[in-house]
Amino acid sequence: MQKSYRAPNPGANRAWFVVDAKDRPLGRLAVVIANKLRAKDLPTFDPSVDAGAFVIVVNAAQVKLTGRKEEQKLYHRYSGYRNGLKTFTAAVMRASHPDRMIKEAVWGMLPKNNIARKMMTRLKVFAGAEHTHAAQKPVEIKL
Repeated sequence: MQKSYRAPNPGANRAWFVVDAKDRPLGRLAVVIANKLRAKDLPTFDPSVDAGAFVIVVNAAQVKLTGRKEEQKLYHRYSGYRNGLKTFTAAVMRASHPDRMIKEAVWGMLPKNNIARKMMTRLKVFAGAEHTHAAQKPVEIKL
């Protein structure tokens, strides 16, 4: 009888990738990031094993939104209190927290479980061109 192959958890040997978000459409960028975090690009992909890589995103403030999404796309935050729902446009989000635009887009493409919450901790988003993870020697992803 053949046994199923189960991919091992890479532990400390995870790969590091850096992605430049400048002038890239938000949704297409989020797909690439989510696939790297989930390890769907590896032949040993197993949805129950967290074998994904670390992903660093630079220039998050310059990500592109197509059409009229800058004025029409809405983001919501809820504090838990009555009348605690705050709604604002993508333009306001870009001005105040440009990293959250990418984080929320990637979160929407991951399964909603404990593994995905761990994956999101491996996503590092920076608004500018500089990042603090040069010691990990990340490989640049060409889009």
